[in-house]
Amino acid sequence: MSLLIQPPATHLAQLNVGRLVADTDDPKVAPFMDNLDRVNGAGKRMPGFVWMMEGAEGQGNTEVKLDGDPRFIANLTVWENAEALRAFVFETIHVKFMARRTDWFERMPEEHFVMWWVPEGHLPDMAEALDRLHQLRAEGAGPDVFGWAQVQGGAIE
Repeated sequence: MSLLIQPPATHLAQLNVGRLVADTDDPKVAPFMDNLDRVNGAGKRMPGFVWMMEGAEGQGNTEVKLDGDPRFIANLTVWENAEALRAFVFETIHVKFMARRTDWFERMPEEHFVMWWVPEGHLPDMAEALDRLHQLRAEGAGPDVFGWAQVQGGAIE
């Protein structure tokens, strides 16, 4: 598959899910939980940030439980383009926490990250995002669902 070209009048949505190695109040995951607002706040201040799914009172994404499992955490955001998301993921404090993900998250046996284009102004809900993740798992990357390889680390041609 060649590099994807961002369609006009669209933004980039992304879903990343993970399962914590312990409950959210367990000391094993405290360094992650204690810095969640800090990392999310850095993302919200990034050029190109559009929106982030949040729980009540700005509590981040830890309130959304997948399949009723309190250890699953979902991160659903919208960005102007892949370059803006790439800059946040790989060039901010986020990268330090991503490097330690095996300290806090179980290894996922299948795809847990997906991106897709959304019309400008559209804010996806969790059902839409999970549908996209399931599509990626079932069909692989394509023009409707994809990962970093299809946008070359964010550099869309």
